[in-house]
Amino acid sequence: MNLWLRLFMAIHVLVYRLTRGVLGSRMAGQSVLLLHTIGRKSGKNRITPINYFRDGERFVVVASNWGRSNNPAWYINLQNQPAVTIQVKSEVIKVRPEDATRAEYQRLWKLVTGKNDYYVRYQKQTQRTIPIVILIPEKLGRRKSTRGNSNKEK
Repeated sequence: MNLWLRLFMAIHVLVYRLTRGVLGSRMAGQSVLLLHTIGRKSGKNRITPINYFRDGERFVVVASNWGRSNNPAWYINLQNQPAVTIQVKSEVIKVRPEDATRAEYQRLWKLVTGKNDYYVRYQKQTQRTIPIVILIPEKLGRRKSTRGNSNKEK
């Protein structure tokens, strides 16, 4: 990631956190949450602003990485984390990340691309299938885990 993008994201996170989401929770017409992960190599806390979509009470995020050939670091960090937290405006929520199942993927892809057509462009730029991650609030209970499944089958 280039220096300007890192700086922009750091400022975005700072403003979002300081204002408890009054500023920074919307960007270019899209809703933004802060995803808190632990770096898989560094062990450091990481906070990433990410566009999100609602699917009932669940939050849906797309690991597009702007159409690059590799998955974003936040997605790779999620692979070994059974639970993480997100901040949506002023609310901090403990969630369980799960890759969209094959059955869910097409429906969710239509949902996200219907609201942000950049994802269609990003998919055309890369050979990988762009992962969709569902962030399930802890209060909704458990379902069979799909963590670590490859999206290449979709």
